[in-house]
Amino acid sequence: MKVAVVILNWNGIKFLEQFLPSVVSHNSSFSEIIVADNCSTDDSISFLQTNYPQIRIIKNDINGGFAKGYNDALKHVEAEYYVLLNSDVEVTPSWMEYIIKLMDSDKTIAACQPKIKSYSNKNYFEYAGAAGGFIDKFAYPFCRGRILDTIEEDKNQYNDEREIFWATGACMFVRAECYNLVNGFDEDFFAHMEEIDLCWRLKNRGYKIMYCPDSTVYHVGGGTLNKTSSHKTFLNFRNNLILLCKNHPPNLFVAKLLTRMVLDGIAGLKFLAAGQVSHFNAVLKAHYHFWKTLSITFKKRKQLKSEITHYTTTAVYLHSVVADFYLRGKRTFKEIDLRNRFMKS
Repeated sequence: MKVAVVILNWNGIKFLEQFLPSVVSHNSSFSEIIVADNCSTDDSISFLQTNYPQIRIIKNDINGGFAKGYNDALKHVEAEYYVLLNSDVEVTPSWMEYIIKLMDSDKTIAACQPKIKSYSNKNYFEYAGAAGGFIDKFAYPFCRGRILDTIEEDKNQYNDEREIFWATGACMFVRAECYNLVNGFDEDFFAHMEEIDLCWRLKNRGYKIMYCPDSTVYHVGGGTLNKTSSHKTFLNFRNNLILLCKNHPPNLFVAKLLTRMVLDGIAGLKFLAAGQVSHFNAVLKAHYHFWKTLSITFKKRKQLKSEITHYTTTAVYLHSVVADFYLRGKRTFKEIDLRNRFMKS
């Protein structure tokens, strides 16, 4: 099979009921739809067996989160391309064909994402991916169409095909041989930013990550952990530090890591000042866990160093997106992009 659309499910029967019809309706003849179930306790399995007997079901032995869930499932999938698709995504006609055509045209493209728009407000981009992911010099992630928590309306301002830094895990097309080359997701991430880590490792191997504007999907977002969850805050802060530590080149690495400690501390105090004590505690917990497991992360860093073709700089913003947002009032990607401070190669 050329393409395997793999939907990871955990107690998501309501999303399967709502969004599987669009996936089935707009599926291609060269694609198989698979649901990988992370030990659901709802009626997801029986619903699929009754209503979609043509859909293959892979039952994971344990719920290891997003990262392990996909790693375990994809061991049982043979395809040229994997499409990792969240269960809360509505797809549109030809969403798959546009991206496969692009990836078929260039074997150095390891992963690609479509335009990700909000299901609840379809004129706007969606937080998780928007029009392609980037990082700044301190490894803070942001998107075309979403700077920190500010989300832009889609006015066709990002309708150009472009190399990006990371493709969202909400709808990621990834070449199977590339995914397997780097051993898939880092399971220690559990959930959140594992796709950025995967893309960074692929870019350090010389591959490209792309955004395809001709393909559009609509994402609900926050289906498992919404933005008010302190556990999500913990995962985001911890995983972002691990991401930086594993993949950043040696140049200025220590200085940037120390700067991140300060910036995260400011973010924690901001939570505290807003009365969000649980989120403040989540930042502290994230840093504690990062330092506690630092030896493990450095072992990974050492191993990756031996595999790196070259440390990528493509699509890295050379300044601080946090400073641009809070000190310079930059609220859109175009305002940042006008500074022409992205590395091109």
